[in-house]
Amino acid sequence: MNATNQPFKAVLLVDDDRRLVEALSSALISDNFLVDSAYDGDEAFLKVKVQQYDAIVCDLMMPKLRGDELYQRAVALHPELAGKFLFITGHGDDPEMRRFLSTVPGRYLLKPFTVQELIDAVGRLVG
Repeated sequence: MNATNQPFKAVLLVDDDRRLVEALSSALISDNFLVDSAYDGDEAFLKVKVQQYDAIVCDLMMPKLRGDELYQRAVALHPELAGKFLFITGHGDDPEMRRFLSTVPGRYLLKPFTVQELIDAVGRLVG
């Protein structure tokens, strides 16, 4: 239990930018989240297969397996994950990505965003 006697929430943070993952991970840990990291969609899917997460913060454009593809595979395996994704993207103007984001129940943040915006969004997601 953390200082507020609330159970910790587990977050999977997925992005191919390792420095961004490290920075966001540190911020989420400071805000009492348990954070697991993956650097591409394939690695993230392996983790989703064996671990339960309260939220998944996921970049859309990644090598090997894009965020939208990870979402589809993860939700097919664990339907309860459908509303637990927070997508982060620098490609908000891409028509394919906009179409995808308009069809999923999760939330998204456009890069660049502040650390506080991310913490607030994850908090609402696990709320």
